[in-house]
Amino acid sequence: MLKDQPLVSVLMTAYNREQYIAAAIESVLSSTYTNWQLIICDDASKDNSVAIAKKYEAQDQRIKVFVNEQNLGDYPNRNKAAAYAAGKYILYLDADDILYDFGLDLKVRYTEKFPEAGFGLGTYPDDDQPCPVLVHPREIYLENFFQYGHFNRAPGSGLIKLEVFNKVGGFSGKRMIGDYEFWFKIARHYSMVKLPIDTYWNRLHPGQESQTAYAKKNYTRLRKAILVEALAHPDCPLTAEDLVLVRQHLRRISIKNNIIAGLGKIKKIILLSK
Repeated sequence: MLKDQPLVSVLMTAYNREQYIAAAIESVLSSTYTNWQLIICDDASKDNSVAIAKKYEAQDQRIKVFVNEQNLGDYPNRNKAAAYAAGKYILYLDADDILYDFGLDLKVRYTEKFPEAGFGLGTYPDDDQPCPVLVHPREIYLENFFQYGHFNRAPGSGLIKLEVFNKVGGFSGKRMIGDYEFWFKIARHYSMVKLPIDTYWNRLHPGQESQTAYAKKNYTRLRKAILVEALAHPDCPLTAEDLVLVRQHLRRISIKNNIIAGLGKIKKIILLSK
């Protein structure tokens, strides 16, 4: 445990999560790291989410509940929650996820080892060294494309300095792919601490937007647009030579995926014809 614990603002955004929010709050209360505030920002829920959250607020002064007058949507609500934060770091925990009791302590201890870092992010382990590992913008980008897929992480995988979050302007508000876009944006200018990936449980259930027909139809297209924009950005940390290699690599992946998709369609046709 750190001798001088920095305050961490755990940001929990919620919309109609009465089935899960109590477990999410309980997971924060069970943390071995104790110098936190929990900010719950409800996005005009129509169920009992707010009532459940307020019961916990009445029991623990570290918990604060805010309710939006109208529904803002996922990423604008994440920005709204950050506006209430007072910590050195912010940690997003969705109201349907579970923070492991060691998760907050581990993220803070490891990130604090590198004061120059702007954020920490859960990622797959290196072959030659254990976490925590400090990587700089160009290295972050290259590892994302060729090794670890750093930017394929949900917001709950990160621990972000609040000052840095504000400097880069938070989330853009783009639907569904705001986290993917954000990691590109913050990694253009700030070093990252690689953290162990399993510090919380990312629950999957039918009520999530990622499971909707809209997501299944549009996610790939929206993600591709973010990727094209990120590689063309004037502050992209990759060299001209890096960009050539990255684009070649992405084309190979695209061709491979198209072949796999085509084979899948052929298999389906054969099965239906029997």
